[in-house]
Amino acid sequence: MARFGEVITAMATPFDGSGALDIDGAVTLARHLADHGSDGLVVAGTTGEAPTLSDREHLDLAKAVCEAVTVPVIVGTGSNDTAHAIEMTRTMAGVGAEAVLVVSPYYNRPPQSGLEAHFRAVAAATPLPVVVYDVPPRTGRRIATDVVIRLGRDVANIVAFKDATGDPPATAKVVASTPDDFEVYSGDDSLTLALLAVGAVGVIGVVTHWCGVEFGEMIASFTKGDVNHAREINARLIESYEFSNTDESVFSMSVKAMLRTLGLPAGECRLPLGPAPAGVEDRAREVYGHLHG
Repeated sequence: MARFGEVITAMATPFDGSGALDIDGAVTLARHLADHGSDGLVVAGTTGEAPTLSDREHLDLAKAVCEAVTVPVIVGTGSNDTAHAIEMTRTMAGVGAEAVLVVSPYYNRPPQSGLEAHFRAVAAATPLPVVVYDVPPRTGRRIATDVVIRLGRDVANIVAFKDATGDPPATAKVVASTPDDFEVYSGDDSLTLALLAVGAVGVIGVVTHWCGVEFGEMIASFTKGDVNHAREINARLIESYEFSNTDESVFSMSVKAMLRTLGLPAGECRLPLGPAPAGVEDRAREVYGHLHG
């Protein structure tokens, strides 16, 4: 079993009708996910609309979810301000978090030397394990493969990599060049099976909000060598992959639309995402019905 489990859901953050943080809803959702295929959870990640949370909300959310479930909880603490990332990371040591997820600095597009120094500084500020997260389409700057490898080799508490680079050959190089206990997770639902083939241990996913059991079955099938069955499951998941992110409804918006149709706490997204457009909930019902019907 991977350190944090094989199926980790990057949890949406529920808001109430006024747009305020819904702590009770977050507890309900966390427990639902833990009971429906999620081996672990990420809170206050990108899907959790972390950029729109205040530091107080961030801490309250992390504390409530950590207390509510027994599965590992990884808390997003990344920022494009290294000092702020360090501050947020330090606060999580006392709330019960299993680890922190640190996205590469976004918008300011630092050079590779700055990226490496950023992750080393954040890791040095905490006793918790650190998961490095690279998602170039959102951050504007990819972490060079050799930087990821150095971090995995040199920094004892940098223990995993959430890989949303869309580059399986580079993922293979990271797996081959880092210690055996350094773990790579797919950060792109649709590439999970491909990354398993080059050594990833699991997924930090979005559609796992409603497909956690299927992802667990796909990973288990691949691990035991039943690749054909894993491919069959992946084919069934394609519709969910396509639904989860479009130009009109990005990940958080689509996930919350799906959660609302399932009667789970969600609310709408805060701006700049905003409410899902008309028709997304109807499409969510279709996708869920095709998968589970």
